[in-house]
Amino acid sequence: MPRPSKSALLLAPMLALVLVVPAAGQAPRGKPGSSPALEADARDAARPLPEATAPLALPELLANSRFHAPQLLEALARVRGAEGRLLTTEGAFDTLFSAEIDARPTGFFDGADAGVRLMQPLAANGGNIYAGYDIARGRFPSSQTSNNTALYGRVTVGTLFSLLRDRDIDERRFNRTLAAGEVELADNDRLLVAIGVQARAVAAWNNWVIAGQRVAVFKGLLQLALDRQAGFKRQVAEGLRPAILLTENEQNILRRQTLVVQAEQALQQAAVNLSLFWRDADGNPVVPTADRLPRALPQPLPVAEDVMAALENRPDLKVVDVRIGLARQRLALDRNNFLPRLDLKAEVNQYLGEAGLAGRAYTGTESKLGLNLTVPIQQRAARGRLNQTQADIEGFQQRRRFIEDQIRVEIGSLSVAARQARRLLGIAIDEQDRALAMASAERRRFQEGASDFFLVNIREEAAADAQVRRLDAAFRQIVAHADLAAATADLKALGLVGG
Repeated sequence: MPRPSKSALLLAPMLALVLVVPAAGQAPRGKPGSSPALEADARDAARPLPEATAPLALPELLANSRFHAPQLLEALARVRGAEGRLLTTEGAFDTLFSAEIDARPTGFFDGADAGVRLMQPLAANGGNIYAGYDIARGRFPSSQTSNNTALYGRVTVGTLFSLLRDRDIDERRFNRTLAAGEVELADNDRLLVAIGVQARAVAAWNNWVIAGQRVAVFKGLLQLALDRQAGFKRQVAEGLRPAILLTENEQNILRRQTLVVQAEQALQQAAVNLSLFWRDADGNPVVPTADRLPRALPQPLPVAEDVMAALENRPDLKVVDVRIGLARQRLALDRNNFLPRLDLKAEVNQYLGEAGLAGRAYTGTESKLGLNLTVPIQQRAARGRLNQTQADIEGFQQRRRFIEDQIRVEIGSLSVAARQARRLLGIAIDEQDRALAMASAERRRFQEGASDFFLVNIREEAAADAQVRRLDAAFRQIVAHADLAAATADLKALGLVGG
């Protein structure tokens, strides 16, 4: 077999190289889209947000969430339930009407009597007042001679008054006080829910507004690259710049377009989250559209000068105070049960007309006074309840101390956060102003040929980053102020006053 020549050995690697390496004009895999389509898509992304015809203002949102948020409607239902229970306890003080008729159709005695009574329990004492009318005919056993009346009957007015036990408090009045306390507890719970809902509504609204501001920043950044691309095309056509510069700027356009798409996604998500607090008349969530987006950066909620002075406005602190008050009422009831019962009874009977047709002749006016004394001997159950109630009061007092300390720490921490957020916002504004000035100056230098394309992009994107950081700092300040308004129970700032 003949050996290959030396020239063949040299040509073989070259031939292999030609077969492996594609021709210079061959398109690589994954060819990018055409420049016109890319620019059209980018210009669509850079289109400004629609003008706000009827911006959704924060007071409008807070008024809506105040009356339509399901959590608040649920809390209001609990208040109405507690008010119903209070009305039930008031039934113990309702005026009572009774009527009675007795007759003896057969037997030795033929007496018959009829009577009506009205009895009104006293709201300030464990006793009652009563009035009645009786009329009787015939003869009664000696044990029932009190049934005899005058010819036209007998009018009775009397009262039963507690002098010791049940004088200041009894089960009826305690149950009414307890039910009234439950109403107050439910109302404070409603207020706690309302404060939480409104604070979250403020944060959601500001997140939505600032998300729109971020979209505007990135749209402006994209528009700069698109405007520059038109100038580059003219310069490349005139031979003043290399064609590769168009490709490089297209890369910048795509990168900035990605930022716009991500910002728009965040805006849409913020709008969906805001719909939890923005509802129609039927309570259904409504996603706000971009034409309702305010263009101005929102201002933070006002902060009281002395935030600690608002400590007593906290509903959770009021809840503990109500529970302490109810426990003290329970203690008063327990002590009441140690007292002997001493009741004073006074009654006046007025007999109408002449003597009755049978029996003794009752006529004129009769008055009665009486005392009833009952002394309990063993009070183990009452002593046990008394000790338990005293322990409950001590526990509630310690809980109040802890909650008060916790609130002071919370308000102090939020006050620091609000002050530092203001400082950070000022720093972010200064940084933004300088970054924008640097970007503007770098663009002028580039137009004059004293700078390069890479440095211009760096300055512009640094300016956009500074604008976004300024928005983030503004959002942190807004959230800090909203949290502080919630911590101090600033109902006016949270839209819970009026209307």
